[in-house]
Amino acid sequence: MRIGELSRRTGVNAHQLRYYEAQGLLEADRSANGYREYDESAVLRVRQIRHLLGAGLSSEDIAYLLPCATGEAPELLGCPELLAAMRSRLRRLDEQLDRLARSRSALADYIAAAERTGGEHYPPFGGADLEHVPA
Repeated sequence: MRIGELSRRTGVNAHQLRYYEAQGLLEADRSANGYREYDESAVLRVRQIRHLLGAGLSSEDIAYLLPCATGEAPELLGCPELLAAMRSRLRRLDEQLDRLARSRSALADYIAAAERTGGEHYPPFGGADLEHVPA
């Protein structure tokens, strides 16, 4: 199948599919006229890639994991050395979540204190809406 059909069947745009190929995540043959040609297994491979990206893994991580992937979800079988890498990634995510929770709590405390003291009448922070102030 050509890239347009793979895109339609997976919901992934052609630009992303070319990126996956450039990253070594997806393979395509070339026809005589230079068009990419994918076999049926590419549909499953793209779905696996999307699931792994959704788990927050990088394309480099995914390239390492794909040989162990089976099924659409995918399950990662036969590569026990990957467990340490995934645990490390999970620890980093937990640390990020902890930092966000602390930031959220501090911001909520500031809001509560401002509401108690009538702070809603102050001019916008820095003359701008907080939604647009860089974190």
